[in-house]
Amino acid sequence: MIRFFTENISFKLINRRKIKYWITNVVESENKNIGDINYIFCSDKYLLNINKKYLHHNCFTDVITFDFCEGSKISGDIFISIDSVRANASKYRQLFIEELYRVMIHGILHLCSYDDSTKSEIALMRSKENNYLKKITI
Repeated sequence: MIRFFTENISFKLINRRKIKYWITNVVESENKNIGDINYIFCSDKYLLNINKKYLHHNCFTDVITFDFCEGSKISGDIFISIDSVRANASKYRQLFIEELYRVMIHGILHLCSYDDSTKSEIALMRSKENNYLKKITI
């Protein structure tokens, strides 16, 4: 089940049903099954506190994924800073919604066992993001 929540911010995600369908298709394309996936949209400050508390990083980020996967069933909490997504959309000259979808699928790819620690991993992750972004029909 895919669910959407907010913490410490006023934000409403539109087209939830279509987004759930898209995410489900991405997960199935990776030969995985949907478990419990929670998206938590929040502020920079909220995500910074999570970053400090759980990852011991004192820096802002746009997304943090907590993996609770078991076998091929993906489950996890994906925290997304709406503040950072807005800033990155402006920085990279993207529409806010396009940047948001990229970050949302980035979290899913982490749950599907992809990492972005090395240059080659980053390249693969970006390629997969671009591929799946082409498949969203909203």
